Amino acid sequence: MRDIKAGPQAKHNEAAALVAQMSLQEKAACASGRKFWHMQGCERLGLPAVMVTDGPHGLRKQQRGGDHAGLNASVPATCFPTASALAASWDVELINEIGVALGEQCVAEQVTVLLGPGINIKRHPLCGRNFEYFSEDPLLAGELAAAFINGVQSQGVGTSLKHYAVNNQEQGRMYVDAIVDERTLREIYLRGFELAVKKSQPWTIMCAYNRLNGTYCGEHDWLLNQVLRGDWGFRGLVVTDWGATNDRVRGVRAGLDLEMPASGGINDRRIEQAVNRGELDIALLDQMITRNVAVSLCGADMAARSVTVNQQSHHALARRAAAESAVLLKNEQQALPLSEQSEIAVIGAFARHPRYQGTGSSQVNPTRLDCAYDAMLELLGDARLSYAPGYEPVYSEKDVALLDEAVGKARGAKVAVVFAGLPETYESEGFDRQHMRLPAQHDALIEAVCAANPNTIVVLCNGAPVEMPWVEQPRAILECYLGGQAGGSAVVDLLFGKINPCGKLAETFPLHQTDVPSDRWFPGAHRQVQYREGLYVGYRFFDSADKPVLFPFGHGLSYTKFEFSNLQVEQQPAGDWQVRVDVTNTGDCSGAEVVQVYVHDPVSSAYRPVQELKAFAKVKLAAGERSTVSMELARESFALFDPAAQAWLVEGGEFEIRVGASSRDIRLSAQITVDSDDQLSAAAQVTGPECSAEGCVVSDSVFGGMLGKPVPPAEPPRPFHMNTSLKELGEHSWLGRRFKQKVVAQFSQSLGAPASGKNPTLTRMFEEMANHMPLRSFALFSGGKMDFRRVQLVLALCNHRYLEALRLLFGGEEKWD
Repeated sequence: MRDIKAGPQAKHNEAAALVAQMSLQEKAACASGRKFWHMQGCERLGLPAVMVTDGPHGLRKQQRGGDHAGLNASVPATCFPTASALAASWDVELINEIGVALGEQCVAEQVTVLLGPGINIKRHPLCGRNFEYFSEDPLLAGELAAAFINGVQSQGVGTSLKHYAVNNQEQGRMYVDAIVDERTLREIYLRGFELAVKKSQPWTIMCAYNRLNGTYCGEHDWLLNQVLRGDWGFRGLVVTDWGATNDRVRGVRAGLDLEMPASGGINDRRIEQAVNRGELDIALLDQMITRNVAVSLCGADMAARSVTVNQQSHHALARRAAAESAVLLKNEQQALPLSEQSEIAVIGAFARHPRYQGTGSSQVNPTRLDCAYDAMLELLGDARLSYAPGYEPVYSEKDVALLDEAVGKARGAKVAVVFAGLPETYESEGFDRQHMRLPAQHDALIEAVCAANPNTIVVLCNGAPVEMPWVEQPRAILECYLGGQAGGSAVVDLLFGKINPCGKLAETFPLHQTDVPSDRWFPGAHRQVQYREGLYVGYRFFDSADKPVLFPFGHGLSYTKFEFSNLQVEQQPAGDWQVRVDVTNTGDCSGAEVVQVYVHDPVSSAYRPVQELKAFAKVKLAAGERSTVSMELARESFALFDPAAQAWLVEGGEFEIRVGASSRDIRLSAQITVDSDDQLSAAAQVTGPECSAEGCVVSDSVFGGMLGKPVPPAEPPRPFHMNTSLKELGEHSWLGRRFKQKVVAQFSQSLGAPASGKNPTLTRMFEEMANHMPLRSFALFSGGKMDFRRVQLVLALCNHRYLEALRLLFGGEEKWD
């Protein structure tokens, strides 16, 4: 029996032998998928067309035609909390356990690769897909991703670490050019990927849609070959995000192995032509196809494997995960936990119609769905419980009658529990949030209920931080994020003290959107987004600027208290450091605390955030119990990346080790002296952003110094080209507007878009996806029905190149520009 944990590397020789028997046409076919969710097989050689499918917080295996937006029904599967929630658990063991469960479900459904986890850094709270990502901190994101990957892959199922790299917004995601300096790239946006690759070796990595410093991620030799494979030792295959292929031949040269989905043979023919013309080395193609075939071989015996999925057990795991991921933000006068003898008014439609996951490609069909009201009803009975919706759950538009009803219910109860948050129309794949506020009806509801009943608890269901103008009014606030299918029962467990909340924020909650350091450059303009804030992302900025926040990174309360004492920091023989601290549960109930270790460099020749998370550990203690928590600080924890040296270097001297319960709750500290590496280069010592409570100030000269070159100019809309978006074409050309109208309708229909108004979130998502999709993608997504010649003909006419249009009209050869 084969070792299911061995992975594609164990299949390399067998794969190479198969590739040696393939014709050029068969090799080219294996460079792309077979339709939407399957890799290409080779029937002649007995190579199966194995299945890959979406995750990451649950299996989304579609029963019929595949689509990118989650429209067609998928098989029932456990919907675990989304990544934004799971990250708040800070629990690598829990996330590994969830990975194992997901791996089991993949085996049961004969899925070879689960497309997740997503670990893009939360640069700005408005990114529409933040609910799918772990954290604003690369260490936390990387450690959690590695635990997830190891869990899934322990079951002989691959993962796809995504989206590599610098994919931090939905607007223009398929073409936007992210301008980032290398030090920021290495220390913030690539660091989580590096940690996950080195600790878990995912079978695949999914490259992002966007460009990075002028080059598409799917054809970025530096990103894929030099950094990923060269510096980090990645041994798996690189797959595109669905429809992310720009120039397929250039992608092969840069290390892009697999194009998904199938292009209807368009790019297969391009590869064949490039080899026949001597433009593409056949040895390079063989190397790429060998990696693809090795993954297919790993899934070849999936049908013969048997596993019994215990749905009840997985639901229980989802419930525990939701509870451990919730964050108690505020708890004045010990308002929580609630007494089972209290008369409670449950306010808010989310209590009965839960917002439990995001929308788009990660949408899971849950095996069951718990709602908080039903769980509360089961616990208390209907005699002590009343309910008012307070808002309509889809649009949440202003409704005075619903407010008045809710106030009446709240006034007559001892306790009011308000369920509020973000409707799915506010956050989704495909579009970014327009602001950081809750719907006005939700804010008005919370304020009105608090005025009517001072003993009000607010339960938040949302995928990302929100502003809270009413934060002083409720007695307690419980942030539940998107808690998955068992989130409703988990909330009740927490509210009534069946479980002690232990979650910690994995992202900063700013007071206002304008406080976010990247806000003035988000989401960019003219096809470009500039990362001028550099290293000052999340708490790195807020703590450095000493700027007030709503709730800090790492924050989370408990029903018990924890005391830190006896900090010891000792250097180990290998040059690493060991941090030990005693943690005591001084309260009267069991609970868990997350010990966070931050490193502060008081004097540096390079700009650095005032402190950075470098280690953490979660410890579970009974009432009165004490435990010594031990964490390792590798020498790299004190280093910064020197672009000129292309290495992580330590500038020696005094460092302060800070240990606390959040980035703003430092309990203990110690001074150590660390030996120096080589002197930092001038490239590492450039001036960084001017960081103050007023924000980040970054001039062109400063940003150019960070980049090591002048700031790239913005792109003009004309002349139109294959990567012009449909929206741009329609805005700047009469013919383009006509073409846009026709193509949007055809595109939406081809992917099975819902009838107008039937599902407002999906309708908006389709509109945004179509508007911001580059023209070349329509040819690829059409499965060969719309060739590049037709698209280039439209481009020639819109650019007033009529001779070029005539040439294409009468069969001239298409050109790639």
